[in-house]
Amino acid sequence: MDTFTTLAYDGPGPWILFLPLIWAAIVVSVITVLRRTVWRGRRRAVPHGERSPIAILGRRFAAGEIDEDEYWRRLSVLDEQFGRSLKDGAA
Repeated sequence: MDTFTTLAYDGPGPWILFLPLIWAAIVVSVITVLRRTVWRGRRRAVPHGERSPIAILGRRFAAGEIDEDEYWRRLSVLDEQFGRSLKDGAA
């Protein structure tokens, strides 16, 4: 009975480290999966700002580098890629 009493009160030992390691592995796995699936899809939305493809296309059209037919053709491709609505007219 003395051996059982000694083992029972030795404390948790090195096995206690496995619980935080398991939780850390779970958290890292969830974040990795979210970054590769859900959050990546959000980045494909229409980019805003001066460097967005639609803004660049608008500047090229305004500068006369492309004609109106080319502008609308490329804008329709961007609409398919980024899901932008063309109801508001030109970008």
